[in-house]
Amino acid sequence: MPTKDKILVIGSSGQIGTELVQNLREIYGIDGVIASDVKVTEQAKDGPFEVIDVMNASALLEIVKRHQVTEIYLLAALLSATAEKMPKFGWDLNMQGLFNVLDLAKEKIIKKVYWPSSIAVFGPNTPKVDTPQYTIMEPSTVYGISKQAGERWCEYYFNKYNVDVRSLRYPGLIGWKSAPGGGTTDYAVHIFHEALKTGKYECFLSENTTLPMMHMEDAINATIGIMQADASKVKIRSSYNLGGFSFSPKEIAAEIQKHIPNFSISYNPDSRQQIADSWPQSINDEYARKDWGWNPKYDLKSLTINMLENLKKNYQ
Repeated sequence: MPTKDKILVIGSSGQIGTELVQNLREIYGIDGVIASDVKVTEQAKDGPFEVIDVMNASALLEIVKRHQVTEIYLLAALLSATAEKMPKFGWDLNMQGLFNVLDLAKEKIIKKVYWPSSIAVFGPNTPKVDTPQYTIMEPSTVYGISKQAGERWCEYYFNKYNVDVRSLRYPGLIGWKSAPGGGTTDYAVHIFHEALKTGKYECFLSENTTLPMMHMEDAINATIGIMQADASKVKIRSSYNLGGFSFSPKEIAAEIQKHIPNFSISYNPDSRQQIADSWPQSINDEYARKDWGWNPKYDLKSLTINMLENLKKNYQ
């Protein structure tokens, strides 16, 4: 085992991975972080990059050994709306990839695993407001079912094989550095692009659909924070609730209108409405705050300013 940490990020070209790789390279150096995805992407220009299908265990093992990887961040997954269209593939990708990575840690080939969960683990019978860490979970989507099963397996591998696996239940994530990836909360990214491009937006959720959200910067800080925390402080090995703030399409539109007065929004709910209706409206993340010091930086007002300022530069 090398003494220096060597990190592999699988699914690195997605919404989270794009920013996570940048941040990790600032901490561990460019050569200390290997980006990887199922095909070559722009990231290949910026540092070490490997093409990996996480479902191919032998190919994954070869790359891990060649680079002497010590930690894996497993981000490859089929998100909520996309997985509903391809349920079997969604399940296979989300579960087999996790087993392949957990088994590397079980065999002591790597030391540490990060695997993201989601508010999709909750279901229509979960308490919607201030959803607690421990509560009824009856997910009604392929994505949610695979994430709930994944949480149980993470905890099992920790208890049975002492695998150092860490996880966060992300709410909707909003960032300006990458395109949204097929999630139900992605309207909250699209809306900023459309506000700047066309001055109007047709939302696929109804106006009062309140969902928990978070600035991508906060999500990245939480992800690196839990991975850098002393193992003794990470007391929950299924997945931690992670909260930022909550809003509805109507509320975010009103916030955007403070900066773009002529911006207009209309509503045309589609199949994603049913998914959103099964999710919490706000999250209680007291365990993450207490155990390893989680504390978000952004609220709706500061997020809106940040998104518009940065996207404006892109469009100019």
